[in-house]
Amino acid sequence: MTRTVYIETYGCQMNVSDAELMYGTLQASGYTPVEGPEGADVVLVNTCAIRENAEQRVIGRLGELRRDLKPGAVLGVTGCMAQRLGPRLLETDTRVQLVVGPDAYRMLPQLIDGARGGERTSATDFDLEEHYEDVVARRFEGVKAWIPVQRGCDYKCTYCIVPTTRGPERSRRLAEVVRETQEVVAQGLTEVILLGQTVNSYHDGTHDFADLLRAVGAVDGIRRVRYTSPHPNDFSDRVIAAMAETPTVCEHVHLPMQSGSTSMLKRMLRRYTREAYLDCVARLRAAMPGLGLTTDIIVGFPGETDEEFADTLALVREVRFDDAFTFKFSMREGTPATRMPAEWLIPDAVIDARYDTLLATVRGIARERNLGRLGERMEVLVEKEARKGELLQCRSRDFKTVLVQGPTAWIGRYLTVELTGTTGATFTGTPVQERQPLPMAG
Repeated sequence: MTRTVYIETYGCQMNVSDAELMYGTLQASGYTPVEGPEGADVVLVNTCAIRENAEQRVIGRLGELRRDLKPGAVLGVTGCMAQRLGPRLLETDTRVQLVVGPDAYRMLPQLIDGARGGERTSATDFDLEEHYEDVVARRFEGVKAWIPVQRGCDYKCTYCIVPTTRGPERSRRLAEVVRETQEVVAQGLTEVILLGQTVNSYHDGTHDFADLLRAVGAVDGIRRVRYTSPHPNDFSDRVIAAMAETPTVCEHVHLPMQSGSTSMLKRMLRRYTREAYLDCVARLRAAMPGLGLTTDIIVGFPGETDEEFADTLALVREVRFDDAFTFKFSMREGTPATRMPAEWLIPDAVIDARYDTLLATVRGIARERNLGRLGERMEVLVEKEARKGELLQCRSRDFKTVLVQGPTAWIGRYLTVELTGTTGATFTGTPVQERQPLPMAG
């Protein structure tokens, strides 16, 4: 009898990729993916632990799912929250039967069989050799493929739970990444996103990230190569040259900043200064004029002074990011930040005010930059139907979101569009017919 599985995913792109691996593993064991939890034989909640509200959202969702599960269905928690809490999840939620960390997805079919027999299991040991090389992922993005090239992180920033939930850094062999990229092309996809917690520190013992970019970018049939998320310290001249010299590598970098204050960066253990960050930005932009640059910024980290926050605002204005993901600091159990003096904690009202100021600054700059680009023509990949209206959502090489009107048959195609409007965050565009060269006379 065919059994069904539903996976609900929260968090980062690595979690999306992991969901594809889980689906692939379970399909190979006879499970059929379904679009919702209603009636599913197995429901897995694939979780994030980067901020407390992400975990609280999952806890609330588990409560909802418990009411909707059909009799005999297996309920499991996977991902970073599962890795962080382990057996505690089994103790606090009696309906949860499985708690499975990111290095144990290969065991899912056996663990589910055990759960069906009444076992309640936590599988959260790290496996530093596990890259799921032989697992055929079930890709559901449609026009692009997430390809993990590195797992774990060795940086240990004081606010970050990732080293605890993902373990130490390890990289796949370059040949295996190239093989998977070739398989992606055979499936009809032309864009890949290379994934890692600090992806540009990739090194398989012989090849570094520059070698990887060149090798993946040279795969026949690949039209776009992206990656996320890099660390400012690992943008060597070799990596920047590989980006600039490989035509398929897109002109976009998501460069996490976190703070614009050197003293704050030191407390965060980011291992670079304000000046070093600016130097990295300058080297990237010199090599790739027109580079799209986005970032992450944290507000309210312990001890943040008015002057340090002012430094962050000043750096945002100096760099003029295309966009930024802004976050209020979230204390995570097990991180060094929990050992900082209590008097360093920033009042919520102060954090809220700073966050609002930062968000307004980021959005104002993005809107100004986008207004200046109206009338430009650019190539976009049509990714999917937009959420509102009869529009299609597209993405440019420099990571701009462009909405166009057209048939769903365009999904997966590349178009040239003219930018006709902007909300400040996204563009509207009109497809244009490229002029063909006139035939030579005679």
